Order: sequence, then structure tokens, then C-alpha cells
Amino acid sequence: MTIALHIKDHYRSAFAELETTVAGQEPAWLHEIRKEALARFEALGFPSPREEAWRFTNTAPLREKTFHLAEADGQDTLDPEVRPPVTGLDAYQIVFVNGHFTPELSTLNGLPQGTRVESIATVLRSDSGSLEPYLARQGSYEDFVLAALNTAFMRDGAFVRIPAGAVLEKPIHLLYYSTRLETPVVSHPRNVIVAGSGSRAVILESYAGPDNAVYFTNSVTEVSAGEESDIAHCKLQREGREAFHVSFSRLDLSRNSRYAHHSITLGGGLVRNELNALMNGEGIHCTLDGLYLVDGKRHVDNHTLMVHAKPHCESHEVYKGILDEQGRAVFRGRILVAKDAQKTDSKQTNQALLLSGEAEITAMPQLEIYADDVKCTHGATTGKLDDEALFYLRARGINLEDARELLTYAFASGIVEQIPVEAVRAELDHVLHKRLSFSHSNEVSV
Repeated sequence: MTIALHIKDHYRSAFAELETTVAGQEPAWLHEIRKEALARFEALGFPSPREEAWRFTNTAPLREKTFHLAEADGQDTLDPEVRPPVTGLDAYQIVFVNGHFTPELSTLNGLPQGTRVESIATVLRSDSGSLEPYLARQGSYEDFVLAALNTAFMRDGAFVRIPAGAVLEKPIHLLYYSTRLETPVVSHPRNVIVAGSGSRAVILESYAGPDNAVYFTNSVTEVSAGEESDIAHCKLQREGREAFHVSFSRLDLSRNSRYAHHSITLGGGLVRNELNALMNGEGIHCTLDGLYLVDGKRHVDNHTLMVHAKPHCESHEVYKGILDEQGRAVFRGRILVAKDAQKTDSKQTNQALLLSGEAEITAMPQLEIYADDVKCTHGATTGKLDDEALFYLRARGINLEDARELLTYAFASGIVEQIPVEAVRAELDHVLHKRLSFSHSNEVSV
């Protein structure tokens, strides 16, 4: 109770300071949303394992720290310790440092006519009407408390608007860097992505930061995909091992649209990814893929919700986790099929590979079906490397470490191969081969 009161007092004080800072810079409608979100945060309270949705995630390390709002410092260089999330990427790129737009590091020249990739803070000052129909309009803070916190304190993020019929030849890269600061800070990035009818685009959303630095990234991404649009969206998280990372993504998909979301979690000490997809029209095809690597004493929690609200839609979901040492992971995937959503075809799978006897995963696949003419399956598998496959490789002269690396890489590569950007696939191949090297790992009996 003392901790809870301290948290509420801290954020009330921070909110009062924020209101003073942004006074006169933001529209009245946003001010009202901020107040509603803060009230919702106070009503729900900071998440704890006493809540069913957080039962397997210990939030004490997050609740017990005092994080201060990260301020813009005008820097145009980065900490050399911060590794770029992707090298050799040819993309339209908008960069934020500690949650604030950094134009010196961004490359937005040559965008197709009518396509907007801008800082939300800039848009709110100059053209807030274009954001009003989309920003915080999808119920993103009503149930997920840390999305409410983001909504109350968001300062900046990316506004992406792709006009109807546009086909983008290069990806749009939303890049968030955190830097090493003297005190723990929190940033609340906000992304609003609006894809017009018939548009085609690839969005890359990535997060990076130095190791051995304590900070908190609390991001929210809202996606509106128009009719017959085709969007591929990759979220790549490579933050430091001491970082806290919480994300909430809300997808609103329209008739005959195609949407593929690829979630890659490689970093962070305590991570929670929440992804909700609403299929709000007929003929939608939605794919959710995820890959998470968990080692040391890191904890990664993935929660997904697929809502089939209309008939004749397909959804396919595959999440794969590789856990080593004392890593912990949670996967809770829920498929909800509404009464009128006949002819739904939905498949959900979570597979976990445990490389250590101390690693642990909690998997909770769920189906909730109110229609009677559907094809829905779900399942979860957990295990170690296959003994027979290891024996087969070793019998052909491959040593134990290389055999384990080959099999583990093969397990993960199915997710990587789905990503439509060659530079991202190449980067992940490099990371996987480096991270999955067993030359210094604890031996596992085979």
C-alpha cells in the first residue's frame, strides 16, 4: 500500500509539472484525454501479480523504482555503446532519443507524395486536427493500465499517414534510442499509423539502448488499416539488459485488409508486450508472429488478443521462445470469435525451447467462440532439443556445440524468414548465430 501511494503521488506531481510545460502548446481535446487517462491509471493502480493478467510477472522491480520523465537534450549524437538495431537498412527513418524527436538523426527525404512521417509533438502544435480522429481513440487506456500511463504522459512519437493507393518502395523506420543518464528515466513513445485504402507499406518499429543502464520505455502504438490495405509491421526490441520495456499495440483492421505483425524481443530485463487486433470487417487476413530470446534472469511476457468481429476472416499466430539459464517467459494468447463472425479460420501456436533446466515458461492459449461455423485451433509445446536430431548430427561429425546451435537456429529461423526486409533478416541471422553460440553455455544432457 505504501508503494502504491508513493507511485500515485509521484505521477500526480509529474503530471502537474507536465501540464505546466505543455500549457498553450497542445489542443484542449488532448488535455481532456490526458486527465481521463491519469484518472484511469489511479483507479486501476500500478499492475501487480495479484491481478490475473499479471499473475506470472513480478512487477516489484518496476514498481519500487522512481522514474523521472526523460527530457529532450538537443543532442545530435548517440552513446557509442548503443548498438544500432539494424545495420545497412535503406529506409525512411524518424529517430527519437529518450522519447523526443531528433531531426539531426532522421532521414525523411524523398517520401512519396501525400505520405506523412512526422513527430507527433510537431503535428500537435501545427496541425492537431489531423491527429484528433486517431490519437487515443481506440480505447487504448481503458483496460491496460500502463497504456493509460502512456496516454497521460505522452510527449512525442511518430505519426505515419499513408494515403489511399500509395505503394511505398522503402520501409518506414521508427527508431527509439535510450541513453545512459544519471537517474532512471521513463519515456512514453506514442505511434499513430494510418494506412489508407489500398495502400502497401512496411513499417519497422525498433527500440535500442545501452547495457547496464536502468530506464523504462512505455510505448503505445495505434494502427488503423484501411480497406484492402497490405501492411507488414516489424517490432524489434534490442534494449539493454537492465531496461524495462512495456508496449501496447492496438490494431483496427478494415475489410479485405492484410496485416502481418512480427514481434522480435532480444533485450530488456523485464518486458511486457501487449498486442490486440480487432478484425472489424469481412475478408481480413491477419498474421501475428513472435520470436523472443530470454537468458540470464530476464523475463519476457507476451499477451495477444485476436478479436474476430466479422465473418470470413483468417488469423494465424505463431510465437516461438528460446529460453536459457534462468530466463522466464509468459505467453497468453486469446482468440475471441464473436457471434456473427461465421466462417472464421483461426490458428494459434506457441512453441518454447528450453536450453536450461532452470528456464521456465508459462503458456496459456485460449479460445472463446460464440459462432458455430468456424475452424479454430490453438496449442502450446515446450521442450528441450531433440535427442535423436542431436545424435543424427553428431554421428555425421558435427560437434555437440555446433549441433545444438544448428537445431536452435532452425527452430527460430521460421519466424525470421517471414520478415519482408532483407536487412532485418540479415541482422537477425547475425544476432541469432552470436547469441545461440553454445561454446560458453552450460552443458545440457542429451
